[in-house]
Amino acid sequence: MTVSPDDIDITTDLAGLHLATPLVLASGTAMYGREVSGFLDLARDVGAIATKSVLARPWPGLPPARAASTPAGMLNSIGLHGEGIHTLLDEHLPRLAEQGATTIVSIAGHSIGEYARCAEVITAHHQAVDTVEINISCPNVENQNQVFARRPKTAAQVVGAVRAVLPRTRISAKLSPDVADVVEIARACVDAGADALSLVNTVLGAAIHPRTLRPSLSNVYGGLSGPAIKPIAVRCIWQVHQALPHIPILGGGGVRSGQDALDLTAAGACAVSIGTVNFEEPDAALRITVELRSLLAAHGIARYRDAIGIAHRPLEPR
Repeated sequence: MTVSPDDIDITTDLAGLHLATPLVLASGTAMYGREVSGFLDLARDVGAIATKSVLARPWPGLPPARAASTPAGMLNSIGLHGEGIHTLLDEHLPRLAEQGATTIVSIAGHSIGEYARCAEVITAHHQAVDTVEINISCPNVENQNQVFARRPKTAAQVVGAVRAVLPRTRISAKLSPDVADVVEIARACVDAGADALSLVNTVLGAAIHPRTLRPSLSNVYGGLSGPAIKPIAVRCIWQVHQALPHIPILGGGGVRSGQDALDLTAAGACAVSIGTVNFEEPDAALRITVELRSLLAAHGIARYRDAIGIAHRPLEPR
């Protein structure tokens, strides 16, 4: 079947959230939209923007150095620096609404109680929030600075605490790839009330500065993002989609081309987040969308949705 790229239906759905395109600006890479609004029409050029993850109160984050380049990406150790949930809802969300952006509010916490407090602020606020991403790949100061997403029990506790406060809000849990069994964590989050999953967050890494021969980051460790982690993202998405095919997945990790986006989609993602590429190419979503359309057309796929999980299906005889 011959399909024109311009005729491709690239709309998709994330647990009931309609997206005009499958591309989502990843949390932390487009801040609150103001920084990229000169390059992109947030209502038309991307499916959604995930806000920077915020805590229940303003937080200074970690001291510099917070970022370091790597041969195939970057390391960051920002430490959840941000203005807090109140500023996000009072100032940034109305501005995004004025631009017609579909917004995913990302929340974080140093404790289970802090996640719940973020949810309480959301439910009491006049600005409607219908989709919340729970970033559970954060340090857990209640448990020896571990990460909530590394254990099924703690991951489920966070999701359950937010779900109890926001019973009718669409919830997505953002998972870490630094686990022994990502399916186990994913299943625990779904059982606790997550409507969708975001796969994957950054991979824990470190770098040595070539001049000082000391750690490049003040915190030693940071989150590795960029092309280096794409195969890990594909693997995690594949495993979770295979085990939980009915659960929508926002895939991300190393996406910088239409082929990358299609690879994650074929593995099981129903939408794709782009992150690190935004720092060097703020309008990357435009190029990636054009490339994705051309690739779908070349494969004779008229609807983006028909490509979701296609790698799991038997090859059709030609």
